[in-house]
Amino acid sequence: MYKYFNPNPAGRSVGDCAVRAVAKALGISWEDAYTLIAANGFKMADMPSSDSVWGSVLRMNGFYRKNIPNTCPDCYTAEMFCEEHPQGIFVLGLGGHTATVIDGVLFDSWDSSKEIPQYYWYKEEL
Repeated sequence: MYKYFNPNPAGRSVGDCAVRAVAKALGISWEDAYTLIAANGFKMADMPSSDSVWGSVLRMNGFYRKNIPNTCPDCYTAEMFCEEHPQGIFVLGLGGHTATVIDGVLFDSWDSSKEIPQYYWYKEEL
């Protein structure tokens, strides 16, 4: 299931998907997520949009990365991921795009449910 989510203070939805996804996954504001990611990019001497930059922000906050098996690379969608993950917090890497799934709901500024996830970040429940 898809639910509209765009915390960008200017209402933009282009180029900031990692900021939106990190904000939703961590339960923080867009501004706080942007600051965390940008500072991490500066420290790593890399761009904030780099998977390794925003991904390490998730890692620093208790998330782990897992690749999606390549058994059906063109048929497994974000919608299917949501159906298979009805509980938990996940950040999907969708080949140039990023979105958050919480308890089986895909949060994004557009319906990316038909996109193909390549990997995901998850936080283990204690």
